[in-house]
Amino acid sequence: MSKKFFLFFSILILTITFSFGQSAKQKELEKKRALLQQEIARVNKLLFSTQKEGKNLLSNLEDINKKIQVRTDLIKAITAEANYLEHLIVKNEKTRRKLEEELVALKKDYAEMILKSYQSKSEQSKLMFLLSSEDFFQGYKRFRYMQQYANFRKKQGDSIVAKTEKIADLTRELQGQKKQKETLVTKHKREADKIKTEQKSQELLVKKIKSKERIYISEIKKKQQQERDIEKEIERVIREAIAASNKSKNPTSKPDVNAKSSGFALTPEGKALATRFEENRGKLPWPVTEGVVTRNYGVIPHPTLSGIKIDSKGIHITTKKNASARAVFKGTVLAIQSVSGRNAVYIQHGNYISLYNNLDRVYVTKGQEVVLKQSLGTVFTDKVTGKTTLKFQIWKDTNRQNPTYWLARM
Repeated sequence: MSKKFFLFFSILILTITFSFGQSAKQKELEKKRALLQQEIARVNKLLFSTQKEGKNLLSNLEDINKKIQVRTDLIKAITAEANYLEHLIVKNEKTRRKLEEELVALKKDYAEMILKSYQSKSEQSKLMFLLSSEDFFQGYKRFRYMQQYANFRKKQGDSIVAKTEKIADLTRELQGQKKQKETLVTKHKREADKIKTEQKSQELLVKKIKSKERIYISEIKKKQQQERDIEKEIERVIREAIAASNKSKNPTSKPDVNAKSSGFALTPEGKALATRFEENRGKLPWPVTEGVVTRNYGVIPHPTLSGIKIDSKGIHITTKKNASARAVFKGTVLAIQSVSGRNAVYIQHGNYISLYNNLDRVYVTKGQEVVLKQSLGTVFTDKVTGKTTLKFQIWKDTNRQNPTYWLARM
């Protein structure tokens, strides 16, 4: 393989790789924007179709905050996509100008070549040029020269055609990119106008809430205490289940729910199930068919009142009315818990537990085997806020997990 061919091949591969990278980058940006647009549609459908005036100002403000947050992310995504398109437009315009300059030079050289050929090389003069050779070897060299000259002229013509077509393709691509950018600029303005309207509603609600801030803070603290009580019950249920599993492994010992166990005593089948569950980290289906995360995992600031922190043990997913909670993986119903008229279903997957809390009706029983996406119960709808919210957790033995890292992106 010659050095020239190797150099040409290397440049070709780099060009293809760079073009593919550009295409992949643009597709990634377009996908991100599409996902955020879908998220806004879900927010509008699930958070704003059931609002009740007067009784749930905090809830309404949380919803508007969520919408503003997602719309802000969408505006950022649109800006990133528009900036990337601008980068491509500048690059392609520079390439087109260079090609146009090369085409002008090619056409000039080609025209001069044709003119000289016409002036000095008629068919008769070509024949005389060959016949006037001193010997056969010189005649052969002249014949080869004439062939090479004709081939070069043909290649020059082909190169002109190819560059002309390349410029036409690039011009069409530029027109498409500019149109795309104009569309994105229009979308950006539309979303910016919407966010201004939403921010005005946000300001009005904040003023109303500020006038009754003490009352709302008292209500929030009361709810937080209720949540802490429920979390203690959840921990108790899991500790008891671990103690029972260790008791079954060693029947002569007395189960101690307060003892610090390393975790569930697993059978070989249980270990295999836990391994498969771990392998699906980031790929588990959502516990509802359609939903919006309205509370994240971890210690987070209260979405409406400053100075108040929320220690969220799982995530809250707001879904549609009468929605069913569904199993995110195959497993066994470890326990069914009822607190203040709400139900929680614990599904065991080896030494992992997926927990579905805030259910109205339950469709499964303790000890029952469940399959992937099996309906476990109906999610409770709050009569005051009108919201249908599933409280979802994942545990590994006695350790809480961040469910966001386990679920696939909706």
